[in-house]
Amino acid sequence: MKTYAMINNELNKYKWMNQPKHFVVDKNRLIIETEPGTDLWQRTYYGFQNSNAPAFLQEVEDDFSFVVKTEFEESSFLYDQCGLLLFIDNENWVKASVEFENEQFSRLGSVATNLGFSDWATIDISSDISEMWYRISRRGQDFYIENAVDGKSWKQMRMFHLHKTAEKVSVGVYACSPLQSSFNGVFSEFGITPCQWQEYRTH
Repeated sequence: MKTYAMINNELNKYKWMNQPKHFVVDKNRLIIETEPGTDLWQRTYYGFQNSNAPAFLQEVEDDFSFVVKTEFEESSFLYDQCGLLLFIDNENWVKASVEFENEQFSRLGSVATNLGFSDWATIDISSDISEMWYRISRRGQDFYIENAVDGKSWKQMRMFHLHKTAEKVSVGVYACSPLQSSFNGVFSEFGITPCQWQEYRTH
């Protein structure tokens, strides 16, 4: 297995997908100003296909864990979202994020997109929560997503399989505003390490 170093102060290793008009990259922090009508979704239920959300991604191979801290800055519009993205191509990817619903609650959830069809799994959380940490781990084509409010007390969000085989995947962050709104998504504490998801053994 390759060993990946922590990448604070090394955001130059990342590349844009759908580069936004307005963003800031400093030593270990990224700010994305979203544009209206941006989203990531494929077909299921709604019928539409959107792949125009800005994402800041690094290509990684073998097993790994990726961690990032996310923060909403003045988001108060339906469906605004920012979080983690793991991407193979437009029809095979996963995102984990908080999505704003209303002043009372938002939806902490994930979308796994396999072979051109997205799912959506969520739990309601208070809209007063503006910060969230995410960790995604890979073992082969199996993946494990966790979240933590404090960056320490990790909780399982989901385990899933991506059906399209890919030695290399791109992982990082995204932010988008599917309707007519805009906000700042703030990302920090980027890190890639050897896989933190314990290997399953039968005995």
